[in-house]
Amino acid sequence: MPLEHTAERFAELHAAPTLNPTRGSRGMAVAPHALASQSALAVLREGGNAVEAMIAAAATIAVVYPHMNSIGGDGFWLISRPGHAPIGIEACGAAAMRADIATYRALGLSAVPARGPLAANTVAGTVSGWDFAQRYSQAALGGRLPVARLLEDAIHYAKHGVPVTRSHADCVAGKGAELHNVAGFAPTFMPDARAPRTGERFANARLAATLQQLADAGLDDFYRGDLARSIARDLSSLETLITLDDLERHRARERTPLALEHTLGTVYNMPPPTQGLVSLLILGVLDRVLTDGMDPLGPEFVHACVEATKLAFKVRDQYVTDPDHMRVDPDALLAPAALDAMAREVSMSRAMPWGNGRGPGDTVWMGVVDNEGVAVSFIQSIYHEFGSGIVLPESGINWQNRGCSFSLDPASLNPLMPGRRPFHTLNPALAQFADGRTMVYGNMGGDGQPQSQSAVFSRIARYGWNPQAAIDAPRWLLGRTWGQSTDSLKLEARFPAETVDALRALGHDVEVLAAYDEAMGHAGAIVRYPNGLFEAGHDPRSDGAAAGW
Repeated sequence: MPLEHTAERFAELHAAPTLNPTRGSRGMAVAPHALASQSALAVLREGGNAVEAMIAAAATIAVVYPHMNSIGGDGFWLISRPGHAPIGIEACGAAAMRADIATYRALGLSAVPARGPLAANTVAGTVSGWDFAQRYSQAALGGRLPVARLLEDAIHYAKHGVPVTRSHADCVAGKGAELHNVAGFAPTFMPDARAPRTGERFANARLAATLQQLADAGLDDFYRGDLARSIARDLSSLETLITLDDLERHRARERTPLALEHTLGTVYNMPPPTQGLVSLLILGVLDRVLTDGMDPLGPEFVHACVEATKLAFKVRDQYVTDPDHMRVDPDALLAPAALDAMAREVSMSRAMPWGNGRGPGDTVWMGVVDNEGVAVSFIQSIYHEFGSGIVLPESGINWQNRGCSFSLDPASLNPLMPGRRPFHTLNPALAQFADGRTMVYGNMGGDGQPQSQSAVFSRIARYGWNPQAAIDAPRWLLGRTWGQSTDSLKLEARFPAETVDALRALGHDVEVLAAYDEAMGHAGAIVRYPNGLFEAGHDPRSDGAAAGW
């Protein structure tokens, strides 16, 4: 759909005030924290490419949004450039070689703890992804900016501090009792023996020094240098199972993205161990179920998306794990015949039974597209809020708890074992449309990621909404996230009453949340049109911004 028609199309469909997207002509960045968007934009304006800009944004947001992500977490990248097939970067750390079921069982545990040293049982991969991406940028895109420049903003913010966001303050207040006694948490995130207040200054001088070390010695120092040895000492002193050998063994790897052939073009996402397959399955089913006459705020649209989600989650929970242990080929599940069969299972007159999902996850999604059409969809996570909660005493790194997604049942789909990659809810998305548009989009929030992706994609791609309108519009969530204890179908209060009533009549267990509820996650999207112009939207539920020039 032409650039000038998207906002008008939204108004035609719903006779509602039109929200203007951020528009640009030379490049665009979107992130759930405005300072990260600005870091990316500054790199673009200095002649950097989209990959370099994303490294800068990733470093900044690891400092300014610490409850959502950290350099002690994992990351995944999708990168496309004109004339070339998209590539994926998997920066996902495996379980420590000392981490096995017997070790946890011997301690009397029936599950991997969500907090504390035993929750920190996987290598942090995100910095290896930055390193891989920079080397790709130099080799394929002629990238020239040094690591020191790309980490410059993050170092400044960590050293001198940034204003605490309400999301950050609320998270510490809500999780402080649970995390207060975890090693290193309170001195770092509750230095005055209380949760920070919105607008107060937050700094992390030790993290600033760590980022400066990476700027001086190179990003690989995290795994095979002086910083790696410091990290290993800290992890040992805190009695985690991760060793220097685990850090040295780790490498980010290039992956071929999964591809869905859609009637509007091709949609890409990351392969296992992520749930990228889930997001593509949902869109494949919706491509067969949605009709042009549906109202994207109406019960038929929401019902179709929710039912497609249930089917996709069923596949996920049956098959998706470390790709070295997968029993099926993910590409086969995206074949037209397989999607046709799934779509036939959707009833538009009744809701399918629903058990439960995988639960919460805290993450950041960000996108950058540059003037040359290089597009990056990126996601960086620490899993639960503040991950394991532990903060390394020398480096100030807050370590993830991604390994608590492992099971201590050896017969399960994702059993804990040395060197195994954990299941990831993370999945950055990218679409190349037949009409020449490119779109990067994504969301945070565990089970909510593929659900919000289906809403944002469909509202933009099928129904012609501009990205800001699509992201601002009310969303839904099937299952739990952000501390929710119920597996109901949660709807934001801005949905029309007739939509809520009709969904209940279809058999959905509906729960109405706040008008703009952070449980819906932080979505974002950038569309680049064939004429080189951009539209973008950021999520008002976050502290983000879309920044273009």
